[in-house]
Amino acid sequence: MPTKRQKAEKDLGNFTQMLAKVTVEAALNVELDEHLGYNKHEGSETENSRNGFSSKTLRLEEGQFEVDVLRDRLGEFEPQLVKKHQTRITSMDEKIHYLYAKGLSTRDIVDTFKELYGADVSPGLISPECYF
Repeated sequence: MPTKRQKAEKDLGNFTQMLAKVTVEAALNVELDEHLGYNKHEGSETENSRNGFSSKTLRLEEGQFEVDVLRDRLGEFEPQLVKKHQTRITSMDEKIHYLYAKGLSTRDIVDTFKELYGADVSPGLISPECYF
């Protein structure tokens, strides 16, 4: 039978994976908006548009998770956060560590993720206890 500590560690790992999935998908959505030149559910005069997604398994230090990678109709979209054929993400944790090392508060990091990736995360999701 698992101990409370083992269960807490597993829950934290699951939580980290969920946070990574939400952040990656939000960032990919913003990248596609930028690529297409308009936001989701807005009309466009261009011939290119959203065209569903494909699922991909990404690996973190804490485990793996499925992410929906968006596509465009013309096949020109090249994601930058998670490049084609990339299966490992270590840079997200490194970015959070870097921002902490630069002296940013938890709320500053949340604001940074919102500005860069359009990801709405609470300060509790990016607390130092989760990373150190």
